Amino acid sequence: MKRAVLMWGLAAAAVQARAEPAAVDGKTVFAKNCAACHQATGAGIPGAFPALKANPFLQGEPVALITTVLKGRAGMPAFAASLDDAQLAAVLSYARGAWGNQAAPISPAQTAAVREAANAPASTQQKSTIIH
Repeated sequence: MKRAVLMWGLAAAAVQARAEPAAVDGKTVFAKNCAACHQATGAGIPGAFPALKANPFLQGEPVALITTVLKGRAGMPAFAASLDDAQLAAVLSYARGAWGNQAAPISPAQTAAVREAANAPASTQQKSTIIH
């Protein structure tokens, strides 16, 4: 009887583990994707890769930051295909709170909304009408 209860408990735990996504560690995502250029200390490499420590852009408006990481900019690769919304939110939240930075975290819902807006076809975007 004890063995049956134990087996049922292990099976239930396995099902629950599959149902609940594991929390994403932003520091780990940063180490794997960003630290080579921006350094583990956030100091960057002068003249090549900007410092993230005390960086006003990183700590500023989330939409511009998320878009930049999704699409890349000025030699920075695009991460849209390699990071999902949870990973993107975790790494940006980590960087916005590391090295003395004090910006608010970013949620997966925010990254999903920006990703959707950035990939929207031009035909669905509002166009201005000029009347002659």
